[in-house]
Amino acid sequence: MNHKTNLYIPVVLAIMVGLILSVGCHKMSMDSSAKTHNRIRLEHVALNVPDPVKMGDWYSRNLNMKVFRPGPPPENPRFICDEQGNMMLEIFHHSTAKLPDYHKLDPFTLHIAFMTDDVRALRAKLIAAGATPLKKVNVTASGDEITLLRDPWGIPIQLVKRAQPMLSHRQAK
Repeated sequence: MNHKTNLYIPVVLAIMVGLILSVGCHKMSMDSSAKTHNRIRLEHVALNVPDPVKMGDWYSRNLNMKVFRPGPPPENPRFICDEQGNMMLEIFHHSTAKLPDYHKLDPFTLHIAFMTDDVRALRAKLIAAGATPLKKVNVTASGDEITLLRDPWGIPIQLVKRAQPMLSHRQAK
């Protein structure tokens, strides 16, 4: 070994020990402060729609959503969530804001995605309930099954069954 190599070994070892200690300390501080840490989680996405009452009912009947918190006229807000409480949408009608023309909106600009175990069966159910198909069921290079539709109000809906799930289906409470 030359002189430069002899100098690098202690420096590299010191850096490695420092990293190991800092990771351990960071984990301990995370564990001890987990109860007091300001948790942040996506709560909802809001959509201004023409008829939130009918839309909330349709999503409940056809996509197993629950109306979690209904509100009064004239906005008729509806917070709707999946059965497990993992995802929530707020749908409302705010007359002072322009309604988007969801029918003209490209589904790759905005869509609501639902995980499902059976893309084809849910697609057929939604079409029978008034949804409009946009794409056939496609299997991507990674093995995901995906399709696109529009709900009766024109909002794009994606149905997806991931080959390697990114989120899990939690059991209903």
